[in-house]
Parts: sequence; C-alpha cells; structure tokens
Amino acid sequence: MQKSESPVNNLDTEAIEALYQDYKNTPDDLDESWVNFFKGFELASENFSKRLKRSECINIDREFKILNIIQGYRQRGHLFTRTNPVRTRRKYTPTLDIENFGLKENDLNEIVEAGSEIGLGPATLKEIIEHLEDTYCESVGVEYLYMRNPEVVDWLKRKMESTRNRQEFKPEESLHIYDHLKQAVGFENFIHKKFVGQKRFSLEGSEAMIPALDAIIEKGSELGISEFVIGMAHRGRLNVLANIIEKPYEDIFREFFGKEYSGDISLGDVKYHLGYENEITTDYGKKVRLSLLPNPSHLEAVTPLTVGMARSRIDSTYQGDDTKVAPIIIHGDSAIAGQGVVYEAVQMANLTGYKTGGSVHIVINNQIGFTTNYLEARSSTYCTDVAKVTRSPVFHVNGDDVEALIYTVKLAMEFRQRYESDVFIDVLSYRKYGHNEGDEPRFTQPLLYKAIGNHPNPAEIYAQKLIERKVITSDEIKKRVAEFDEVLDKKLDESRKNDKLNITNFLIDEYKRFKNPVKSDLFKPVKTGVNEKELKEIARLLFNLPPDKKFYRKALKLAETRKKMVEEGRLDWALCEFLAYGSLVNDGHPVRLSGQDSQRGTFAHRHAALVEEDTGKKYFPLNDIKPGLPNVHIFNSPLSEYGVLGFEYGYALAMPDVLTIWEAQFGDFSNGAQIIIDQYITSALEKWGLYNGLVMYLPHGYEGQGPEHSSARIERFMAQATHNNIQLMNLTTPANLFHALRRQMLWEYRIPMVIFTPKSLLRHPKVVSSFNDLNGQFQETIDDEAVNPEKVKTLVFTTGKIFYSLDEIREKEKRDDIALVRVEQLYPFPEKQVAGHLEKYKNAERRIWVQDEPENMGAAPYVGRNYPHFKLEVVARKESASPAGGLMEQHNRRFNRIVNRIFNIE
Repeated sequence: MQKSESPVNNLDTEAIEALYQDYKNTPDDLDESWVNFFKGFELASENFSKRLKRSECINIDREFKILNIIQGYRQRGHLFTRTNPVRTRRKYTPTLDIENFGLKENDLNEIVEAGSEIGLGPATLKEIIEHLEDTYCESVGVEYLYMRNPEVVDWLKRKMESTRNRQEFKPEESLHIYDHLKQAVGFENFIHKKFVGQKRFSLEGSEAMIPALDAIIEKGSELGISEFVIGMAHRGRLNVLANIIEKPYEDIFREFFGKEYSGDISLGDVKYHLGYENEITTDYGKKVRLSLLPNPSHLEAVTPLTVGMARSRIDSTYQGDDTKVAPIIIHGDSAIAGQGVVYEAVQMANLTGYKTGGSVHIVINNQIGFTTNYLEARSSTYCTDVAKVTRSPVFHVNGDDVEALIYTVKLAMEFRQRYESDVFIDVLSYRKYGHNEGDEPRFTQPLLYKAIGNHPNPAEIYAQKLIERKVITSDEIKKRVAEFDEVLDKKLDESRKNDKLNITNFLIDEYKRFKNPVKSDLFKPVKTGVNEKELKEIARLLFNLPPDKKFYRKALKLAETRKKMVEEGRLDWALCEFLAYGSLVNDGHPVRLSGQDSQRGTFAHRHAALVEEDTGKKYFPLNDIKPGLPNVHIFNSPLSEYGVLGFEYGYALAMPDVLTIWEAQFGDFSNGAQIIIDQYITSALEKWGLYNGLVMYLPHGYEGQGPEHSSARIERFMAQATHNNIQLMNLTTPANLFHALRRQMLWEYRIPMVIFTPKSLLRHPKVVSSFNDLNGQFQETIDDEAVNPEKVKTLVFTTGKIFYSLDEIREKEKRDDIALVRVEQLYPFPEKQVAGHLEKYKNAERRIWVQDEPENMGAAPYVGRNYPHFKLEVVARKESASPAGGLMEQHNRRFNRIVNRIFNIE
C-alpha cells in the first residue's frame, strides 16, 4: 500500500526551523514538496515555531506526521464515512490508516502535542484518531478545505472539531424530532393504505427530511430569517406541504379523488406539482412565511425561480437585507448532477444582480435516477460537486441518523447567516418504491431493493434509540402513532364532503388587486400617455451628465445627440425606452432589466451605463432622475438563458409592481430557455393560476444574418397563446413600445409580455415618434394614413420590420393602390380592429397577410387557423425547417419574391 512520506524524516529541529524561515522569506527557492508541507502545516497549526521549541522530549517527526493525519482527515475524511444506510461505500486509496502517514501501532498510546490542534490538548494518538473519526467519518462527512478564506475554514473547523459544539439532545428535543418523523412516516403509510396504487412520489426512505426542514426553519428564525422560499421537485412534496408548510391534510386527500376545479383554474395540474404559501409559528413563537413554488416535472426548472423570488422579496420587503430571506432548494441526486440549469443558478450566486445571501441546497440522495444507477449518472465523485464552483461547503449525511442531520442543518444555517454563502447538504437515503408507487424497481436494481426491503424506516430506527435511552417506551410510541392515524382518518372523512378542488392562489396578498384576464377587457384603452413637459424634464435629467465625471468622448457625443433629438421632438427607440422607464419611476414603479450585454445593448443602442474613464466605475443616468424615487436596475447577466430567465420570472412573480424585463442577446437564443417559456410563462396561469408581469425582449428581424440571428420563433409563442395567457408584440414605432411598457404596469392585469424587438430599426430614420405620440395610447394596429381607401386594390396586413421595407418600395414604385396595415399586437389578436380595416378597405381585390418569416413560421399559421373567415392570402418565404438562409444574396432573392407577389413586379 502506498505511503505518504513526510519530508521531515531525518531532519533535526534547527534544520526544520531554518527551512521554515526560507519558506516565509523566499518560498520560490524551496522544493515544491516543502512548500506544500509548510502550507498544510500552517493550516493545521497556529503556533508552529512555539511548538517546535517545546521540550526536547517531543518527537518532532511524529508531531509532524500526526498533523498530516489531522490534515488528511479534514481533507479526505468524507471519502471514508458511514453515510450510506443501504449500501457499502466505494473504496478509495490511500486510506487514512496511520501506516500511510509513516506511523505504527506502537505510536497509538503515545501522548502528543498535536491533540491541541483539534481542541483536545495533549492526547494520545488513539484519542486523536477517535476524535477525528467521530468528527469526519461517522454519519457526517464534510468537504470544505477548498474554500479560500482562512477565516471561514477555521470557523468550520472549530465548529466541527470542538467537543464543546457537539450536539446533545435533551429528552424533549428528541421527542420533538421523533414526532416529526412519526408524521412523515405516518402520512406516507396512511396514503399508501387509503389510495392504493396512486402516484404520490413518496418520501419513504428519506423521511428524516421533515425534521431536518423543521430544524432549518426553527434555527433560521432564531438567527433572524423571516421568510423561506422553497423550490423542490415532486418527490416528497406532499409530505413537505402537509407537515412543514401546513397545507390542510383534507385538501391534499381531496386531490386524490377530486373531479373538477373550482374558481378560475381551467386545467390545473397533478397534486405533486402544486405550490402553497403559509405563515407558520415556530416553537418559540416567531412568525415565519413559507412559500413553496409550483413546479413542473422538468427537474430543476424551479431552481432559478426560487432564487429569483427570494431576491425579489429581499429587495421589496427587507430593503436589501439578505439575512431575512433564505432560499431552500431541494434536489434529487441525479438532477443536481445532470441538469445544467443548476450550474447556471449556482454561477449567479455571488453576482450583484442575483445574489441572495446564500441558498440552502438539500439533496434527497436516493442513489438512483428513475432506474439509472448513480455510477451511470455522473462522472464526478459526488452529485454535489457543482458546489465547488462557488467554493461552498458540502455536508454528506446518513439519512437514517436524524440527529446527525439535525446537527448538520443547524450548523449549515449558522454558516449561511454568518458568511452569506450557499451551503449544500447531501442526505444519503433511499427510495422505498420505484420511481413512483406503481413502478417495479427490482427489474433493474435487485440487490439494492433486497437491502431496502429488509431495512427499517427512519422513525423505527430513531424510536428504538429513544427506547434504549429510556426517553420513551414502546407502548408510548404505539400510542403516538395510533393518535396520528386517528387524526388523518378524521381529515379523510372531512375531505370526502366535497369533491371540488380548489387550487389556492399563490402570493394572494401581492395579487389581490389584479383581475383575471378577460379578452374583452384587455382591449379597453389604458391611460398611458405622458405630457411633453414631464418627458422633457426626464430627458434633461438623463442627458445632462455630471461635470465632475469623465466619460469616453463618444459617450458624451451620444448624450448631446440625444439632447438634440429631444429638442427636435424626434424620439428613437432608445429614447422612448428610457422615457418609459423614467416616467414609470416617477409613477412609483421600479424597473429591473437583465440580460446579456443589456447595459450597452447587443446592438449598442441603449448605453444605460456610462463608464468613467479614470475609475472604471459605472454611472447610471436613470438612477439620477430624482432623489427618493424607485430605482432602475439594469444588469449584465451571465451568458445564460435558462437560468437567468427563470430567475427573472421568479423575481417578477413576487414583485408585480416592478417592471421586470429579461432581454435575450438575440431572440433566436431564447430557445435555450424553452423549458421556462413552456412550463411557466405560457402555461402557469392555466395550471396553477399564476399571474406574472414579466416582459421579454427578443430581438427579431430578417436582415440576412443567417438562421441563428434572424428569428425569435414567433410561431412557437403563437402556438401556445390561448385564454389570454400572454401578450405578443411585434412593434414598429418607439411610441408603441413606450405605451406597451407603461400599460404593463398601469393596467389591472399581470400577464407576461413578449416584445419582438427590432435590430436595424433601432437606427432607421423613419422609426421615430413625437412627444404627441407619447401622449396618446397603445395601438394594437396602425392604419395606413398614406392612401385613399377608395383607391386601394391590395390590402396588406403586416407586422414588424418588413413594413418599412414594403413602404420604401411602395414609395419608389409610386403605388397608391396598396394599403399597408400594421398588426402591432399579435396576441391577444385584435380581431375587431382587423375586421374594421377589412371593412374600411372593402374595395380591395386582394387581402394579404405578409411576413418575413417562412410560411410555416411567424404568425401566419395562427392567423390562418383561427381566422379563416378573413380569407387572407399568405405571402411569405417558402416553408423551411431552418428559419433563415446563410447567404445575403439568398436572403435578398427570397425577399424579392415576396415583393414581386405583392407589387406584381416582373
């Protein structure tokens, strides 16, 4: 077996001290093995020189070797733990046997000074080993030495190694833990008996999660946390809802046999996807708000929403104090290792625009994913290795040892509150049944399930411990179990009195002012106009830059250009965007925009942050409008779509009075976040009754830039648009952008809005609006004022950028028989307005829907399917699988075919 050789062999004290001084003064001149040795020793010893100069009876070589052992346990003890309740752990080499550190059995009874390093004082090597085994290799293993802050490492060492900090539970505390286990186990057993064969994705095998969550909430509230935002998948969700968030048992039971929904929910969702919120009272009388977000079956999709909602609550309710709100994210082992959105969310943890003061990550580690063995599910040693991205500590805990788990989660909460960092708790447990209760796991895991079949549940294990400690008797255990069964029976009887299900609205207080969207109401005018005087004052404050700050000369020129445009009343896209934000802030609505390169803008049109040349600091004119007004926060996001869009959805969810916007670098890239779009943005209203006012900016436009820089996939959104679940905009004027953004905050609804934003139109000379336009209102369609309706032979409905291309050709060809009507709002589709245009141009011989996108994409399929009575001829590019071609010449040819069909040009 390989041994770890100590570099101090055969060297006396004076020689070692001399080398140490060299290490301190000129480390680059020392051999690497000595540098590593002294680094490790300094980490393990605060009194290096002092200890070397003690009595000559000290065996210096042995002391060094024992300090190496201590360092070995701290660094690698997690590999040799007893944390797996149903499997033998994998074998790792070299082990922590003393022989691997150059020591022998006859050294075990020698008293050594190294015991002081772990709080024992002078102690025998045997006592030191026992202490280290107990600390690092029993039911809890810990990874933490990769953390770079010595203070943090020392704090964790002291907390874990000191005998003074060992958790000892009083009898009443032990019974409290048992009661939570009893509820967790009893709840699952009851449902298994009463609703035979029904899916519930039970917590069985991992029931210690319930007392652990209780301990997190209790300890967290003791440390100042007022609110927890929880995200989790389906496994164990019903148990958490019932026994932690205190959703009434009868409501959960009714979901097993209910026949229809009451209220406005049209489709609903399965019971183990539903969210819930409640204010509970802790054992010490503190009120704590708990919010469990609804989630789809797409594992980890809820992860970024959880941190986004937590950040939103921190900003809105606690004035930025992130010690008041904590996200708890409950993962599965296969999901945390396999789903990339976890990495995206973790990567945001320490970024200014996204940090929350640390998420508590708990892994229900069943050691299996559906039917896939953990050895087939990842390359990493642990499923939690993503924690090392942010150098967060990881605790691996035996799920059968509930007291060890309680000790760990309390330590984790102390760490989170003290250092505002993520912390990961990997609870090794098992899954009693297959993926669901009807699945047979023995097809693929016969050995594992043979062990599980003979294994007692955590409540039985803990009850036996308490009986042995004489904390409770066997009869008292039986009595407590029977009493809880009786409670559940009564709740089941109560549930059968009504078979209608009520999906409790999420965030009731935040959304009580808002209405359920009804199509007829959504077309009622909203007063979004702002007078010229107020807008000019906002512009003056935005573009009169502070003279004491030095900016890049082109930034100064841009500010002057914008001031001139304001004076002339020619307002481009960026100006109207700024004026929308500034006027909303004046109205009391904060604004948050985040996306890749959003401060400058992908197409260099925004320049919301100006960088000072001599300091590199960023100056945000939008935050200098007036002291005391709400802020405009514009963040450059990490290069992520899935994670950041999920975060912003969660943020908008908790703050309906903030204009929250996510911007894609190109609209084409938004499909990287398709799961959030499909599972939340378009369907959350029907499934869970969730309102959300999130805005998405998706740059869209066919300009010959190829298949990945042309299309935001309008057709995908149109395919999911129904029951007033979303707003889809393809705007052609800056004024309409201004009104759309203001309407989003000023009306009585909170519906996601997707704006297919322009690219080349950002600087198009005709894409400007006046102050008078900004004092108007949003236009779902824009009529053609340049033609006489009596002369029109061809009526063209169009949307987005292609209008300006066709208008230019019409002018060039001097055609007054073609009307170009712009449909600015694609959904809810303005049917009455379109019908009105058809009536106005009733002499038209041709009625055309024209679009830049291929015929099988864009809005054409939706319009043709839903409004066949309009009898619109579709003129578009030929159907294709790819949204656009790769060559400019090819692009132009395809566009010319569209032009030829409309203008009959040969």
